Amino acid sequence: MRSIWRDAGCSRRKKMEEYEYAIIGQGAAAFAAAIKADELGIKTIMIGKNETNGTLLGGTCVNVGCVPSKRMITIGNMMDRINLKRFYGISYSAKIENFNKIIREKESLVRSMRFSKYLNVLKKLKNVRYLNEFASLKNANTLRVNEKDIKVKKILIATGARTNVPNINGLSNVDYLTNEDALSLKKLPKSMIIIGGGALGLEFAEMFSHFGVKITLLQRSDKILSNWEPEVSYYLENYLKESGINIITGTTIDKISKCRGGVGVVFLEKGTQKRIIAEKILLATGRKPNTEKLNLEKTGVKLDENGFIKINRRLETSIKGIYAAGDVTGEPMLEALAAAEGNKATVNAFSSKKLEINLDSVPAAIFTFPEVARVGLTDKEANNRGIKCACHTVMFTDLAKAGIIKDTKGLIKMVIGANNKKIIGVEIIGENAADLIHEAALAVKFRLTINDIIDTIHVFPTLSEATKLAALSFYHKIEDLSCCSE
Repeated sequence: MRSIWRDAGCSRRKKMEEYEYAIIGQGAAAFAAAIKADELGIKTIMIGKNETNGTLLGGTCVNVGCVPSKRMITIGNMMDRINLKRFYGISYSAKIENFNKIIREKESLVRSMRFSKYLNVLKKLKNVRYLNEFASLKNANTLRVNEKDIKVKKILIATGARTNVPNINGLSNVDYLTNEDALSLKKLPKSMIIIGGGALGLEFAEMFSHFGVKITLLQRSDKILSNWEPEVSYYLENYLKESGINIITGTTIDKISKCRGGVGVVFLEKGTQKRIIAEKILLATGRKPNTEKLNLEKTGVKLDENGFIKINRRLETSIKGIYAAGDVTGEPMLEALAAAEGNKATVNAFSSKKLEINLDSVPAAIFTFPEVARVGLTDKEANNRGIKCACHTVMFTDLAKAGIIKDTKGLIKMVIGANNKKIIGVEIIGENAADLIHEAALAVKFRLTINDIIDTIHVFPTLSEATKLAALSFYHKIEDLSCCSE
């Protein structure tokens, strides 16, 4: 580093490094921000480490999140499809021959994607320097990194989040699993208790169940997916129970302890004390932000009641020039949303544009089997906003393609404005729901009406016709229509 001489006594002081932009993080939001900053020609430093166990370059998603979990879920789903023997006249079955090979192949996929989608991308960013260090804030324009100060004009905090470990009596005395740990098990347990019935808990419950693990899932609220449409929650819970997963809702955990056979959990179910034992216990109890080492109290950056960074609609924090994006800002925690936020925060920081994200048009999915997906407002949410709405539900039993593939589990529920017929919310449970939701996402984003969907010709036979049938259901009884109507 270039140095300057300060006096005749030959004392020497290094000049402080200076950058226009500092990105703290190395996941989806950070990389999207870095790519945009490089495109805009902004001299940027990206400082990567955070507190999430197992994260490397690329952050949670590629290392210990979406990529490895969806690979494992895909394998479990494939085995289940085969073993269900859906079609007559064919003999087939599937079983795990070598679980370690599955884990090694998963790890190989992660390494490959980390290299191709993150390390190689980073190397091509001419205006971005990367440091694999922790960073803290001295003030709104100075970072402390590896005992050195770095001067910056603007800052983006994108440090993500990690598993929230609740304060449960006895938990610290047992060898519990987080989702990061569970993805790297070298041996399958015979049984597992999962605490938490949100997206992560449900995905892992079904994944391990497909691998032959006996699963009990404990959920605090009276139903899984408590913020989703009740029809979707009801049917998914029943489908999962039918597949052999023991789901217990309305529970309060009293104590966790080591016992012969693994881990024992004492809990209350609607006021009645019960106890279960399993070989392993997995926490799916939400996420907590990686903010402890940032020294945010020195800057005045405000946090919410759960410690997540507060931002406005333009992704700026309470301190001018400091932005935040991704999971460190709280729900919804979605990889694609984090990337969009990182991109837009960078544009907002270095241009006169003030870009915003309409969360109502952001789709989300849970990769259970069947999948569930949603976009926009639920019936209840619309009512709470004072929107006069109407809603209809169409079962997949009325969908021709579902009958053809012999998988009629599922439904689609559509919420529209009662007066203008604009689509304001859609939820789907069924085969490929995560792919099907994007037509609805476009409809919500561009304020399309059910007539716009009906007037769009859909390929027959496809599962995507479900969206058209949902729109048609506001005018007709679907069971009274032929396969191709209107």
